Amino acid sequence: MNSSAKLLDAMTRQPLDWRIEQLQTVAQQHGIIWRQMSTSHCVFIRDDGYSLAIPAHRPIQPVYVKKFVKFVKGG
Repeated sequence: MNSSAKLLDAMTRQPLDWRIEQLQTVAQQHGIIWRQMSTSHCVFIRDDGYSLAIPAHRPIQPVYVKKFVKFVKGG
């Protein structure tokens, strides 16, 4: 199990206290591009065109982490 799979599994089990950099790492390992040009949100974009905007404030609220996990898994 690689580090991004471990991070995704940990996010699934415990959606508290994550940073945007960790979400970006997972996204990059799963082929999801992201952009954040000095804004308060980071936008993740899958190959199929779906996108998810997440506030980049720390810590990220659990509801956004749950949405991100679902987004990465293809839901």
